[in-house]
Amino acid sequence: MTAQTATAPALKIGPLELDVPVILAPMAGITNTAFRRLCREYGVGLYVSEMVTTRALVERTPKSLQLIKHHESETTRSIQLYGVDPTTVSEAVKFLVGENLADHIDLNFGCPVPKVTRRGGGSALPWKSDLFRAIVEGAVKAAGDIPLTVKMRKGIDADHLTYLDAARAAEGAGVAAIALHGRTANEFYSGQADWSSIAKLKETITSVPVLGNGDIWAADDAIRMVRETGCDGVVVGRGCLGRPWLFGDLAAAFKAEAGQISADEAAAAIAHPNLGEVMVAMRRHTELLVDFYEGSEERACRDIRKHVAWYFKGYGVGGETRRALATVESFDQMDAIFDTMDRAMPYPGEGAEGQRGRAGSPKRTILPYGWLDSRETTHIDLAALAEGEGDETGVDGG
Repeated sequence: MTAQTATAPALKIGPLELDVPVILAPMAGITNTAFRRLCREYGVGLYVSEMVTTRALVERTPKSLQLIKHHESETTRSIQLYGVDPTTVSEAVKFLVGENLADHIDLNFGCPVPKVTRRGGGSALPWKSDLFRAIVEGAVKAAGDIPLTVKMRKGIDADHLTYLDAARAAEGAGVAAIALHGRTANEFYSGQADWSSIAKLKETITSVPVLGNGDIWAADDAIRMVRETGCDGVVVGRGCLGRPWLFGDLAAAFKAEAGQISADEAAAAIAHPNLGEVMVAMRRHTELLVDFYEGSEERACRDIRKHVAWYFKGYGVGGETRRALATVESFDQMDAIFDTMDRAMPYPGEGAEGQRGRAGSPKRTILPYGWLDSRETTHIDLAALAEGEGDETGVDGG
């Protein structure tokens, strides 16, 4: 990575300037306003919303309108959209721009879950090169001065790779950056991400930033990805689950890489939270969820339950305590459980690090009938696919 001055932005995405080249990947049910605010309290970067379907947004469904809400402290409002119909995608972008609801818009072409790919969306869509081009060109035009980016995977499987063709088309359409998760749709989140594909994309795309995604579990992984691939920044997903302080680690590591702080200062800044500090983070997360759910402590506690295993990964808190936290119903109950725990328990090191979130195993991507017969949309009923879009989100995050 080229050394920078202290005042130069580490990454530019259109008019947006980031001091640290780090982006939070959209993750369904995770990257709501509460989690984004929490991560901001620990570090810096660009924090993207959960994926929102364009049809739901155009129809102004209550769920979609909630997902695009940003707290006043979120000074760069970033929203990710998913859709299969060029007109609907453009209308959704126009709505966000016209109502001044976003400072950055990302299009999802990477989600591998069946409910998205069976409609031709997410990681299935770039196979239809004419449809991909129409969606991106229309969205860029509708976005106007708002930077629009795309996130994609390598392709559907090893025999149906699309990322280089799609990236060239996106670059030609005028996107502000391109992010690549180094896996195919069939690989889901299994195995090891192919960083060499990110390097190849960086060699191919020269006019806009290329961002790498996949298997960034620690700050050292991010630095290694940049060095090995030449990418301009990183997109972090599952690595921050239960570890919002990872964004502080990343900020320190990239500042050291840029020569803005020393390696010793960066090493000293890496978080090694004891159990009490983890408890503080989880409680703060829950407080922010109460705000997100408009004052509902019950809904916030239901939401935080899925984060328990991630927060306490590696810590010797015991199965009974974990089960109790995974059924917590109120702050009083949470605090009572915390009172039984050893706040001074030290950071467990390797046990708390590495992969988190479900990896799963390779699986055949569910596609619309006849999808792979041609790179064009001939004989594909796009109207039916678009009609099938519901008020749902997918899963992303690398």
